[in-house]
Amino acid sequence: MHSVLLKASIMPAESRERRYEGVHCHVHVKQFPNRVTLLEISGTDVGEFGDAPMRTLDEWIAGIAVDLFIDAREVRGASIDVSKEWAAWLNARRGDLTSVTMLAGSRFIQITAEFVRRFAGLEGIMRICTEPSAFESALSEALRWK
Repeated sequence: MHSVLLKASIMPAESRERRYEGVHCHVHVKQFPNRVTLLEISGTDVGEFGDAPMRTLDEWIAGIAVDLFIDAREVRGASIDVSKEWAAWLNARRGDLTSVTMLAGSRFIQITAEFVRRFAGLEGIMRICTEPSAFESALSEALRWK
């Protein structure tokens, strides 16, 4: 079910993806061959996957500059610990991120995303969308022009 991973320093010739299915949360990570990576999260992220999605992203983006898109429109909630872990991960990988665009599906997730952006020092490169059309337009443009 999982894609064969290539060396992280080499962009894949095709898209690759990995899914994590849990009781409370589902995470889908997809990397396109044009330096665009999409992270889709749904449900309530209570950390049931540990750092597995972060390790996948580490493998895939190490040494390359990527545009990271986070689709959290179906997220109902995230624990404080999980939010801190994502903020720390993003902070540590700022050098590998050209941009971060996140779609928040609720006011609570928007506030959480704003905390993550500040904590990770991503002001200037992280955009938080509240409208799916704005997020989808940005993703479509990145896929077309990269």
